[in-house]
Amino acid sequence: MKLVVDASVAVKWFFRDRTDESQVDEALNLLRGVASGAFELIQPPHFVSEISAVLAREAPEHAERDLRDLQDILFSIRDHAAIYARAMKLAIQLDHHLFDTLYHAVALETPGAVLVTADRRYLAKVKADDRVCSLTASRALISGKHL
Repeated sequence: MKLVVDASVAVKWFFRDRTDESQVDEALNLLRGVASGAFELIQPPHFVSEISAVLAREAPEHAERDLRDLQDILFSIRDHAAIYARAMKLAIQLDHHLFDTLYHAVALETPGAVLVTADRRYLAKVKADDRVCSLTASRALISGKHL
């Protein structure tokens, strides 16, 4: 299965010891699925930049190490023109930031891909889209019951 995970999910991989970080187990299970080959991770071009910005701001003492760990994760980047066009339409339609809609657009423009997000605000805006899955609901992905 092809997955797109947004920053709200990926940062959980690095902040797993924080007591205020929820759904870490679900995020780590997805990462394990990527490592085992059960999931193919496909990301928009700003993925590493966005995660790096959070790491630098929230954990500067570990940022370089965490960046190396992020770059060790196997994922492919998708950035063709149709993704940007779709992301712009979504940003306008949903009145939402383009960086968030780029994740969604990658999923929509990649056959069989699903976006996994922990961003409740974004989920509320796209609740009828079966190509977007909450991190909580990602348990079904792991068991093979989604799509």
